[in-house]
Amino acid sequence: MKNIFFAGVLLILILADIDTFAQKRKKKNKDKDNTEQSDNGLKPFSKVISAEDSVHTGLFTIYEKKDGKIFFGIDEDLLNKEILVVSRISATIRNFNFGGAGMKSRPQQVIRWEKQNDNILLRSVSYNSVADNDHPIYESVRNNNFEPIIKSFEIETISSDSSYVFDATSLFTEDINLIGPLDDDQRKEFGIKKLDGSRSFIKRIKGFPENVEVRHVLTYEGTKLPDNKLSQSLSLEMNQSFIELPEIPMQKRNYDPRVGFFSVRQYDYGVDEQRAETKRFITRWKLVPKDVQAYKNGELSEPVKPIVYYIDPATPEKWRKYIKQGVEDWQIAFEKAGFKNAIIAKDPPSKEEDPYWSPEDVRYSVIRYVSNPIQNAMGPHVHDPRTGEILESDIIWYHNVMNLLRNWYFIQTAAANPEARKVKFEDEVMGKLIRFVSAHEVGHTLGLPHNMGSSYAYPVDSLRSPEFTAKMGTAPSIMDYARFNYIAQPEDKGVSFLPKIGPYDFHSIEWAYRYFPDTDQKRQNEILNDWLVDKGDSLIYRYGPQQRNIIDPTSQTEDLGNDPVKAGKYGIANLKKIVPKLPEWTFEEGEDYSQLEELYNQVIGQWRRYLFHSANNVGGVFRQPKVFGQEGPMFVPISKSRQKSTLNFVYENGFKTPKWLINKDVLEKIDDHDKVKRISSVQLSVLRGLMNEDRLERMIDLESKHGDDQYSVNEFFIDLEESLFEEFNSRNNPDNFRQALQMQYINTLAKFIDAENDSTHLKIKVAATAALNRLKDDLSVINRQVTRGNFSDYGNALQRIINIALKEN
Repeated sequence: MKNIFFAGVLLILILADIDTFAQKRKKKNKDKDNTEQSDNGLKPFSKVISAEDSVHTGLFTIYEKKDGKIFFGIDEDLLNKEILVVSRISATIRNFNFGGAGMKSRPQQVIRWEKQNDNILLRSVSYNSVADNDHPIYESVRNNNFEPIIKSFEIETISSDSSYVFDATSLFTEDINLIGPLDDDQRKEFGIKKLDGSRSFIKRIKGFPENVEVRHVLTYEGTKLPDNKLSQSLSLEMNQSFIELPEIPMQKRNYDPRVGFFSVRQYDYGVDEQRAETKRFITRWKLVPKDVQAYKNGELSEPVKPIVYYIDPATPEKWRKYIKQGVEDWQIAFEKAGFKNAIIAKDPPSKEEDPYWSPEDVRYSVIRYVSNPIQNAMGPHVHDPRTGEILESDIIWYHNVMNLLRNWYFIQTAAANPEARKVKFEDEVMGKLIRFVSAHEVGHTLGLPHNMGSSYAYPVDSLRSPEFTAKMGTAPSIMDYARFNYIAQPEDKGVSFLPKIGPYDFHSIEWAYRYFPDTDQKRQNEILNDWLVDKGDSLIYRYGPQQRNIIDPTSQTEDLGNDPVKAGKYGIANLKKIVPKLPEWTFEEGEDYSQLEELYNQVIGQWRRYLFHSANNVGGVFRQPKVFGQEGPMFVPISKSRQKSTLNFVYENGFKTPKWLINKDVLEKIDDHDKVKRISSVQLSVLRGLMNEDRLERMIDLESKHGDDQYSVNEFFIDLEESLFEEFNSRNNPDNFRQALQMQYINTLAKFIDAENDSTHLKIKVAATAALNRLKDDLSVINRQVTRGNFSDYGNALQRIINIALKEN
């Protein structure tokens, strides 16, 4: 009887101590109160962790003490295992970074806990250089890529399950660069002096079966802060995610530049080559068919583990269905890869259904709804750096992305689209736009980067066809920034204005996710290459990466169609129809003119885009990724005739004063004397872009490679002069816009030939000197012929400026 009673009491005590999230790791020993001095000299457990302390169990155990300190408990099973650490800024200040809260502050890191005598070491693990464990070179790779020790922690005690317990507080209250919020540039930019530990603390801890989350606040002293400057204090809230990596690594899929995917890069010393081989493999989810035999037979199979996105409970009810539709729009693409129901959107479970469900649990991917004025949405993902396997993704959906969508849809389509002619769209209209953004961001979480070259595949006039746009959308890929159909004209009835998941997306998903059950890696690579070769030079299946500086004008943001001049003319024709209608279409009884002003500013911005779409063809090079075995060049210069025609478009629609933008009915309601200045600043920015030294040096390079067929810098300057100084022929006094452009041109030439400027290419200096001399000679003739009036005064002033520039050099 006594034995039965004792066993019952013991069972109750054990059950009472089990945390809900401890299901992943089973306790090795029964809990007991270690009250005596341990044989190894460590403190008794009860002297370190008291009954009043909170215990969070999950991937590993965290003990949260009343004084704010936290202790980690790392068991033998977790020692020397690799853990992924993702550092995010969970709360920030204005102007600190692009994207605000939720942004990663560091690239994801791999760490390892290691026991060294009476200490636990935190090591940083790099996968930049690798070799298979059983390869003879493996030890050399390890020795030459020695893992740095980030921090050492003294073991305080051992828990009842034999975990090593240590004080980990300093990891989150000291300035640890590996997981910190500031890079070197930000430290310099914000004048950061030091971290103040007295104002840094741990805020919250959560444990889950496959991850642990720690939220903490770091406060820095700084002299040039982006906001709250008088405080000289920068406080940031960080969230650290410790994530268990898969026990069985996924099979890698090699990266190929002909199809766009985010990728992981490694130096592999274990391959049978005469040098260290750079290996790249794509990031993707691990999809395996439930019914492999049916899959082999060409039937669709559900995956063993589908990709599931949960909608944040904070998401307004009326928008949830549209976000879900954007997620599940990708199902048809996965069917091309042989999977059905591969990607699913769900509402989160209720508290009754699952009281422990949390968006912070790495087992769940969540579309997070963020109450923030940022006009954006982002689709990041967390991946295994060993294989590229995507483990989890939390899409960040900022509330104010709807304002961005309203502005785009209004400015780009209102001329031909009555449903866009208001400041507040019907819910159904906004829902369609939300669905588009949802699908785009989900694409990123599937491994797809932007494909800015996609829209170039479609002829411009096809986008005026109802049949074509209904079937093909505005571009072959929803991953392009091919927003809404600004080419459609008011007379084009029934045309579609929205992008959709298209043929390139189907192609890229099949290429990345097709499962090969009985095929080795070498044969898989051959099959995948054959697929790409079969597509040939088809622009529909071309990948055009996003560019920081535009070299390939066929891979630009916000453009549509294969002819920037024709597309730009259609776009500006629509803007000219929208501007006079702005007061009517933004009218709201009793409201101020802020919406009118915002949308007018959007018109100026859209006009600027059209000008740059053409301007970037000057000195441009078309890029078509290829590999050995494919015919044709990878790089083809934009033809001279196309460069000249795009420059003429910029002159006619940009450098000629856009009087249609200076609308009295609009400006008298909103102008505080900066709108006209902004129009001029756009003109000047386009001219600066055209005369950018990188562009001019590229033109020189292309002329060296391809001869007289190329557009030379000298001829380019002559064409610019003819457009910028046409008043020399008419003897009409240029208006303020034209004067600003002319001065910008002369000042840029003067900068090129400045004696102290030794970085400018000699051919640019020669062409600039010739251009200034031409202007000087023209002005000498004009000033002799025109001796009175405003033009005479202006001409004499220009000649003096040019003489100074030439004399000094």
